[in-house]
Amino acid sequence: MTDALDRIRSIALLLPEVEERVSHGQPTFFVAGKQFAQFRDDHHGDGRVAVCVRTSGMDEQAMLLDAAPDTYSRPAYLGPSGWVAVNVAADDVDWALVEDRVARSWELAAPARLLEAGGR
Repeated sequence: MTDALDRIRSIALLLPEVEERVSHGQPTFFVAGKQFAQFRDDHHGDGRVAVCVRTSGMDEQAMLLDAAPDTYSRPAYLGPSGWVAVNVAADDVDWALVEDRVARSWELAAPARLLEAGGR
């Protein structure tokens, strides 16, 4: 799923002060040292291709999982912290939605100085 990773990478790296590095064997994106997105391709054999992103908390996570179970899932390891995995393997991926979720996740992780400077 190199195409999906390339798209995720281009979305994430447009945001201010983003760094990509491998974390737990996965391409992961950080702002000011805080993880905000992780690309997963068949992570531990789960068969999914997804980008994991932060939510505002467990209530938002539950709402997204209930509202769109084909789009969102609860990712291993990150799910207990309120993260969601956004499916990027479907033929009809809504890339505007993916871009928005990645940017929102960045906002949740970014330091106040970046948000006060205008953020994204």
